[in-house]
Amino acid sequence: MKPLTILIAADTYPPHINGAAQFGFRLATGMTTRGHHVHVMACRQDGGPMFSEERDEAVVHRLRSRPVPTHEYFRVCLPWEIKKDIAALFDVIKPDVVHVQSHYMIGEQVVYEARRRGIRIVATNHFMPENLNPFLPFPQWFKDIVGRVSWRDMGKVMSRADVVTTPTPLAAKAMHQHAFLRKVLPLSNGIEAGNYELAEGEVIVPNPYPTVAFVGRLAEEKHIDVLIDAIAKTPTELNLHLVVVGGGEVKQALKALAQKRGLGERVTFTGLVSDAELRETYLKADLFVMPGTAELQSLVTLEAMSASTPVILANAMALPHLVQDGVNGYLFKPNDSDDLARKIITFMSLSPADRAAMGAASRAMVAKHTLANTLDTFEDIYRGGSYEDHAV
Repeated sequence: MKPLTILIAADTYPPHINGAAQFGFRLATGMTTRGHHVHVMACRQDGGPMFSEERDEAVVHRLRSRPVPTHEYFRVCLPWEIKKDIAALFDVIKPDVVHVQSHYMIGEQVVYEARRRGIRIVATNHFMPENLNPFLPFPQWFKDIVGRVSWRDMGKVMSRADVVTTPTPLAAKAMHQHAFLRKVLPLSNGIEAGNYELAEGEVIVPNPYPTVAFVGRLAEEKHIDVLIDAIAKTPTELNLHLVVVGGGEVKQALKALAQKRGLGERVTFTGLVSDAELRETYLKADLFVMPGTAELQSLVTLEAMSASTPVILANAMALPHLVQDGVNGYLFKPNDSDDLARKIITFMSLSPADRAAMGAASRAMVAKHTLANTLDTFEDIYRGGSYEDHAV
């Protein structure tokens, strides 16, 4: 078949560190590998006009952006500053299809421009309104208003797309209820599960103490403070250690909390790590915990599972889809450190054989989330496949 010219519009893209940014990068890489001509529109990470750069995964067009006063590194594009540049890029790129990754600044403008030109539009939602909380240092009632407005805007923008997707059925249900989008296709972000498995003959020396791992942005909605509190509530004779991988706006507060709870020697904050170091973290961990309450899928949980790591996850949003309670891990009551501590203690009381069986169950559950399946589906949608063609 003739290669397509694909334009991916990403309000968050590497060097941003989050699931949506990682998916955008993997999508671009995968489609380029399949022979398509891929372009990405994303924000600049500094001041200055729009520029384009050829990268391995795509031609990336960096749009003029502005810093966010309430966040240390995040930047946003203002519609009136990028509208003309986006139109000019459409003239040059001449995309066959556009794939927006959100309904915010870049995504919204790209949808309007594509619609004006009669170009096929695919829209994927990776966000929950709670993801905006770190940028909104305001009372909860104000955040609730922003959340309702965000859902309304999502419906207004994404209703113009030919096909709308989101990573999980639960996320699709939320979009039905709050954004009033009638047809939303649940489609996993997908991962390269084999990247996190032990290679044949490979030996990873375990840590000299039982280890719990968390990976992700150190952000308010991840509730890592709940995990630190839970570790503090486990018996000291367990000698549990916690490894926290990632960076973000609440890092210093979390470090202070770990010291306050007497865990200074048992909690390690690694910051951002290489892919090889991340893989080793998953493989060395006895247990992976995700206490976040705004996860539309949680790629890091899937990565941990593909490394045959048992999981304990908050019973919130899409996380319950990744746990068979007592089979590959446990669910705990969101924001309840007592319940999380009980589940961790229950897990640590299991025999090594039972823990290994849980890890094997995690790995087996990841099989349906392969990146190849995700790319196959999007490729078909780009060429005209419909919601009905892929709805289960």
